[in-house]
Order: sequence, then structure tokens, then C-alpha cells
Amino acid sequence: MSAVQTIMVGDDDAEMRLDRWLKKRFPQLSQVAIEKMCRKGELRVDGGRVKAATRIAPGQEVRIPPLPDALPAAERSERPLGPRVSDSDEQMIQAAVLWKDEHIIALNKPPGLPSQGGSGLGGRHVDGLTTALLFGFKERPKLVHRLDKDTSGVLLLARTDRVARALSEAFRSRTTRKIYWAAVAGVPHPRMGTIRYGLVKGGSGRGGDNEKMMAVHPRDIDKTEGAKRATTDYAVLDALATRASWCALVPITGRTHQLRAHMAELGHPIVGDGKYGGSGQENLGDGWGAQLGGEISKKLHLHARSITFDHPITKKRMTITAPLPEHMGRTWKSVGWHENDVPDDPFAEVE
Repeated sequence: MSAVQTIMVGDDDAEMRLDRWLKKRFPQLSQVAIEKMCRKGELRVDGGRVKAATRIAPGQEVRIPPLPDALPAAERSERPLGPRVSDSDEQMIQAAVLWKDEHIIALNKPPGLPSQGGSGLGGRHVDGLTTALLFGFKERPKLVHRLDKDTSGVLLLARTDRVARALSEAFRSRTTRKIYWAAVAGVPHPRMGTIRYGLVKGGSGRGGDNEKMMAVHPRDIDKTEGAKRATTDYAVLDALATRASWCALVPITGRTHQLRAHMAELGHPIVGDGKYGGSGQENLGDGWGAQLGGEISKKLHLHARSITFDHPITKKRMTITAPLPEHMGRTWKSVGWHENDVPDDPFAEVE
């Protein structure tokens, strides 16, 4: 075991996530070990407690507790870059690639697959499968944003640290644009609008992916401890009478479970959302509740349909689009909704 260390962050590591910074220097560390050190307060930045996802800045001092000894250099060079990926998982994650160049990989993340490991999420996740996405590169691609476990759709990975920092900054500065598709109970009125309820952690929900978020009226945000402002644009693209509707959702901010909590607060929970939508028993045929019944899948009907961003290297404005997952495709077919019948960006004409 090593002794306690204090390392100053260099200029080349500006805005890097703490967990990635640590793995770069101490490849023997796992994500679980890093998160455990954060929870116990053993890992600190400028003396303060931090999370694994904390962004570090040049000049900051990182206190690192005693660590397991690193492998000898000869063994380290032969060691796999990550956990072993099964043949079936390798085929699955490679089939999920929508587009790639030498800087970025875009995936259509399957529903049910977490973006990263964490409490209650198990050991099988996108980050753990990136050794199957090397495609000739020596370093594993890096996640620059996340999707909830049960949300499908476009997920970007950076193939170099430089591109990872640039894309991460683009997400923070909101120069990227994400459009989600969802099937929701009932039909929102008006059919296009903006939701501005704040969000605050309000207790544990089912599923283990994160604590349940509670909506806070805009007038109460500043006086509610822990509440953060959140904004979502929505538009109804089609409807099944008054029972359900196909909505486009754009998260202006990026809060935990934002779209799910906002649509539930609006009175139109996303179909299949057991955490925010209530049970099938609450759906009495008037569009309320999280299930539509019949042959409609009980899986979450939320899909990251597209992402538009400036390529960090070519500077070209790009849009990557992901087809619907199987369970949502079946729902669309059952109710007579067609992907090609709606605009790529229903908000463009009103902006």
C-alpha cells in the first residue's frame, strides 16, 4: 500500500472528472473503489469532500488515501484495459454504434443498460464495455454524458482526453441540443410549452438508479433547501385520442430524472415509468398512470432521439439520430404513429 499523497492538478487536466483523473494516474483503481473513497471522505480536493464526477481545476490539491500497489510496468503493459467483455456483449455494444470517426463514437444505448456502475446498478454497464469499442485505438473511449438506465438513445463517447474535455464543456455550456421522444399518459395542454418546476431530492424510489426527485413550484425554489432550477420544453407530436400522446422533450437544464419528474408533475407521466408514473391500477382509462394496458410494453417509453453538437475538431455542426428501441417501436406500430410523419425538431419554427 502507498502512503497518503497530495497531488496538484496540472494545466493539462483542466475540467477533467476526478474519477478519470485518478484512473489515468492509478490504473489499478476501480470506479467502485473511487466512489467508496468519496463517500467515506478519504478523497478530498482542497480539503473538501467531493464526488467521483467532480470537475478539477489547475492548482487544486487532491488528497489521495493509501492505495493498493500498482502492477509492475511489464505486467501493466500486458494487462487488459478494462474488464473482460463477453462475446455476446461485444457484439451487442458494437451493434449499438450509430456513427464514429477518430475522435467520437455515438451509440444507440439499449434500454436497461446503465451508462456507468453505481449503487444498485450491477457491474454490466456501457463504461465497462468500452474495451469492445477500441477499434484500433489504445485508450478506451470515455463517457462525456449519461442516460438513465432505462432510457435508450444517443450517447456520445470521446476517443481522446482532448475531445472528452471539449465535449464535456459543450454540455456544461449548453451548446449541445438533445431531443427526446416519449409516450406519455394523456395529452398535455397546451400542446407546446415549457415546464419550469425546480427539482429536489425527495427520498428513495424504486429501481435503485437514484433518489426520487420532487418538483418544486418556481416561486418556492429559492426558499427550498437543495432545490435546483430546471427547465424542459415539450411539444405534442401526435395523440391517441385523449389516452396517450407522443411528445418531443428538450431538457434545457440537465437535472437528475428531469424529464420524468417534469412530465409527472404536468400530470402526464411517461409510459412505463414505475418511479414517477404510478401503477397500472391508477390508470382508469382517462390517460392517468404509467401503463396503457393491453399489449403495450411496461418498459419506460423515453428515448434520446437526437443530439446536435459542434464537432470539437472539425467544428462542423452535427446531428446524430437514433432509431426507436424495439419496445417503443412496437408501441408506435400498435397506435399508428410513424417516425417519418413528424419534424426532426418541432421547436425550430417557433424559436
